[in-house]
Amino acid sequence: MPALAPVLDFPAQLRWGLDVPEPTSQGGRPIVLLGMGGSAMAASVGALAVHTDVPIVVHRGYGLPSWAPSVGALVVAVSYSGNTEEVLSGVAEAIRSGLPLAAVTSGGEVAAESERARFPLVLVPDGLQPRAALGYQVAAVLRVLGGAGAASGVSAQLDEAAAVLDELLGEGDGVAFRVGSDLAAGLEGRVAVIYGGSGPGALAAYRWKTQINENAGMPACSGEVPELNHNELAGWGTLTELANRWVGMVFLRDRFDDARIARRLDLTAEVLSGKVTTVGAAYSMGEGPLARFCSLAVIGDVASVMMAETADVDPAPVRVVEDFKVRLRGE
Repeated sequence: MPALAPVLDFPAQLRWGLDVPEPTSQGGRPIVLLGMGGSAMAASVGALAVHTDVPIVVHRGYGLPSWAPSVGALVVAVSYSGNTEEVLSGVAEAIRSGLPLAAVTSGGEVAAESERARFPLVLVPDGLQPRAALGYQVAAVLRVLGGAGAASGVSAQLDEAAAVLDELLGEGDGVAFRVGSDLAAGLEGRVAVIYGGSGPGALAAYRWKTQINENAGMPACSGEVPELNHNELAGWGTLTELANRWVGMVFLRDRFDDARIARRLDLTAEVLSGKVTTVGAAYSMGEGPLARFCSLAVIGDVASVMMAETADVDPAPVRVVEDFKVRLRGE
């Protein structure tokens, strides 16, 4: 199935980063990662895998956080196309404010701006949908953060994550395909709700949500424990007949979840039993946060493609998003 090619390519994309040199950036300062959509996911995964005492945030939106200029933040623009409107506005503000910059892109205006303003740039292979280039972008983001002194052991993290993915994917017949296919079957005809604990689990849950949105063209939701225990949990108290019929819930369990998070996930499943249909769970593999995220995310990648196949949806184009951008430009 051609749509699964980017999934099978995930380990190779991460290994591509093993040969990428780390561009020197100004470190020792707060870091703002700019990104939207699949590029923001790559920024978030990169931030997850960072070991630093320096504050690091992912900014999804226009401009920069209001505090960024006053603290002299390092701004890292992550835009696969290089033409993301929101990211470009942040780059322009960073240049006006005299902030240090670095970028990850396949080209476009971000690359052109890097050449003009002479800030460090990591070019990733082009020609893909941003969500299908997650491995390339994550590897590039980690290299930029490594060059700023905010990430260490980058090669080891990339190598471990790729090895875990190799084990899960096999030759298209690995555990990720079996579990992903089973969960996709359970989600057929249902709105997917994916829950995970703070850290790799919650971020992978959001990746599941966006992959189901874009690949299968279906609505999906994600939530994070413990936050959802303070609000969203109450939302399943009524309409149980509807929830049992039309909603399918999947729990993502990280082997290094804090014991308190693990207990909350257990109780959440227990409280929701009978109120909403639980389709199943997926469990992380690996030691580092990057490997654990990837091990959970790849199962969702597989599931989303299988859901698209069942619904007879072409997972490659995202016409509604592209059409929206055209309308936004007034064309």
